[in-house]
Amino acid sequence: MKPTALIAEDEPLLAAALQADLSRLWPELAIVASVADGLSAAEQALALQPSVCFLDIRMPGQTGLEAAQALAEDWPAGTPFPLLVFVTAYDQYAVDAFEAQAVDYLVKPVESARLAACIKRLQARLADRAAERSADTATDRASDRATESPRPAATLDATLDQLRALLAAPPAPARPRLEVIQAGVANTVHMVPVTEVLYFEAADKYVRVVTAEREHLIRLSLRELLPQLDEQVFWQVHRGLVVRATAITTAVRDESGKVFLSLRGRSERLTASRLYAHLFKGM
Repeated sequence: MKPTALIAEDEPLLAAALQADLSRLWPELAIVASVADGLSAAEQALALQPSVCFLDIRMPGQTGLEAAQALAEDWPAGTPFPLLVFVTAYDQYAVDAFEAQAVDYLVKPVESARLAACIKRLQARLADRAAERSADTATDRASDRATESPRPAATLDATLDQLRALLAAPPAPARPRLEVIQAGVANTVHMVPVTEVLYFEAADKYVRVVTAEREHLIRLSLRELLPQLDEQVFWQVHRGLVVRATAITTAVRDESGKVFLSLRGRSERLTASRLYAHLFKGM
């Protein structure tokens, strides 16, 4: 099949330059979308399922890493996960992190020689995937398993491991641990002890603070909230969900790799994404 790619870059001139260089160096590659923010990158990649995603690290709304995280969480099981190439300006931490991983990266301004080398690696990996799919198809036919649901791409687990490492950013400056959540409603402020919170969930511009008895909304992002929580007590299990570990009663994994959580004192089930499923392993 003809390879396809998505470009996510918020600087129009750089996006156009990258697309022009790709057309020149890899004429078989079809650019199916070019977007300017992380949210659109994740949405379009999920809809179009390109072979490769070129993701700028710093974009409005979501970073390239956060867009990749969204893809890893929502990508349909059995469909080859796109190869990821991150584009960064001069963030030395990012460069060091990418050097330690198999995920490729490009440094702005992107040089033709470096892009050509990146393309060769991408082409080789796509060829390997095609060979793996052919071998899997032959094996399925031989063992009469063609009617079973397709297994996830063999490289998905490796990609998830890489993303976990890349998302483990340098520790933020120490901040005092939150003891009380002050949730304001009109003229009333509800004082909610953090010890009573079962989970925090992102909801548009707010975060839902859920206890066994009730829910509150606070105008704070999870990104701002996380450094103030004890990570040994509150586990991030999805890009928009943080759960008190001791509140979880059971964790059930489905065929796609997602994990469904039941909590003490609540009837709803929560979903932990594939990116965080490694937290739930039997002892």
